[in-house]
Amino acid sequence: MAVSWSIQDVARLAKVSSRTLRHYDAIGLLVPARVGSNGYRYYDRPQLMRLQHIMLLRELGVGLAAIAEVLDGERDELDALRAHHRRLQTERDRLARLADTVARTIVERQGGTEMAAEELFAGFAQKRAELESELVEHYGEEVREQFAESERRTRGWTTEDYASAGQYWTDLEARILARLRAGARPVDPEVQELIDEHHAAVARFWTPTRDSYAGLGRLYLDHPEFRSRYDALHPDLAEYLRDAIDVYARTRLN
Repeated sequence: MAVSWSIQDVARLAKVSSRTLRHYDAIGLLVPARVGSNGYRYYDRPQLMRLQHIMLLRELGVGLAAIAEVLDGERDELDALRAHHRRLQTERDRLARLADTVARTIVERQGGTEMAAEELFAGFAQKRAELESELVEHYGEEVREQFAESERRTRGWTTEDYASAGQYWTDLEARILARLRAGARPVDPEVQELIDEHHAAVARFWTPTRDSYAGLGRLYLDHPEFRSRYDALHPDLAEYLRDAIDVYARTRLN
């Protein structure tokens, strides 16, 4: 008789959350072998092997959509890894430019040569353009207007303005993470109040609609860069944010 594992068993074996496994099921990435009359999901060895493959590709930074294409035979795995390698190389070059900007800023603040105004933001513009192109490819041309709106609203910002906004996001995410660790559900009022702050912070840059704001939540979960950032804080944070933002979008936005 074949051995089966419950969702709790698989979560314990793979050291992932049941929430993550349920999400993989919902998007068709890892469907259980069967669902019992009690509603419990059960997995056989082929599903465990598929999960191992998923986790390997996630560890390499490949996005969930690309992983699905690889596992379903719609995309060559080597091609997906090469594309990810190119993104890593591009990010490495951008970080090198940012490191140079920081180093020159330190020199200036110690009384050295003053940097030209455009040099203060070296590395930022490239990242913005790369992210815009990638999101347009996945979500359509309407993304360009959101980027243009954000650029208009932040025109004239100083490094201090960007630093202040960055610190606000860090603090807000820490408060959301604290609610996750305390066991609060995405739908709970205290979590939704934090998401209200999140929505207001996003609205400083562009005006999110119900669909675009929910799409932002999905982006946090599916985009390799966002996912790896949130995974470093907590393995469930990206999915928790996605769920909380989805609740907010459905209940508070038109």
